[in-house]
Amino acid sequence: MIIDPPLQKAILVKRYKRFLADVTLEDGSPMTLHCPNTGSMEGCKTSGQPIWFSLSDNPKRKLPGTWEIIQDEQDYLIGVNTNRANHLVEEAIKNGVVKEFAGHSELKREVKLASGKSRLDFQLALGSKQCFIEVKNVTLGKHDGQGFFPDAVTARGTKHLEELIQLKEQGARAVLFFCVQHSGIERVSPAAHIDPKYSQTLLDAVSAGVEVIAYRARLAPTEIALETPIEITYS
Repeated sequence: MIIDPPLQKAILVKRYKRFLADVTLEDGSPMTLHCPNTGSMEGCKTSGQPIWFSLSDNPKRKLPGTWEIIQDEQDYLIGVNTNRANHLVEEAIKNGVVKEFAGHSELKREVKLASGKSRLDFQLALGSKQCFIEVKNVTLGKHDGQGFFPDAVTARGTKHLEELIQLKEQGARAVLFFCVQHSGIERVSPAAHIDPKYSQTLLDAVSAGVEVIAYRARLAPTEIALETPIEITYS
């Protein structure tokens, strides 16, 4: 994903009201950015850290700036814009980066399920079999390379897992895809210490045959791209 024009740098003052972040620009002036992340952003909101943001030329936007990346205290880059995750995954699938989906012949976005009550992020055609994919953005990392999802309790995420289980039982291929936007994460685990219900449902999904894969992104002010498959651990 080429970013043109490149992201601009600032220093984080604080994130507040979930969707707002105050920053100080390189010339010292203040600015308020849109924060496109509904999670707790644990480890991703330390005041005084460098951040990068994009600017929109849409005159209807109240806040033209969008917070995209932060550099944490260990100098790792973290992509906080959860809206990027689906675009990154789609690009990686189409470019053949995600080997697990090699040979797909069709890709549909925002697929409405037969129940009519929910949607999953992607549907692929792989031969005669349909494959459903739900994408989750991972930003919570520890000092030893361990990453976790979720960073806050997610009833919606648990529901998605239950839907993937149902699809698998109906004969489809069902995949949970962790889009890891954190340069320091080497492996991902369910965050049982944050959301035990989600963690148990994920274990149930794996037992039912739902696949779980994770790829880490390379992050820079000029480009963000999924590149590296990483390990999933469950303990």
